[in-house]
Amino acid sequence: MKLRPIPREKDAQADLSALARAFAALSSPEQVTAFLRDLCTPAELEALSDRWKVVPLLQQGVPYREIHELTGVSVTTTGRVARSLEHGHGGYAAAVAATASTSESK
Repeated sequence: MKLRPIPREKDAQADLSALARAFAALSSPEQVTAFLRDLCTPAELEALSDRWKVVPLLQQGVPYREIHELTGVSVTTTGRVARSLEHGHGGYAAAVAATASTSESK
């Protein structure tokens, strides 16, 4: 009988940190795009893109239904993003600030 290695216990925080370091190590949008295309399924990419697409609209105070009409993103997804903007870990705000400063320096 073939011996199989004993699976190690998952350390979700360490795994997430390793993934974050991989993103942080990339130096261009093209590299991040290539990594995302390798890492995610088309459906996952669409879901991530949809979430990011509604952030500026939420920051402008656009109602959820109008966001749905403008983007096709569900009201449920929009609500989830809005909750993260208000009560999340600050990731959306950091990304918005980083992309704004990148745009301003061009």
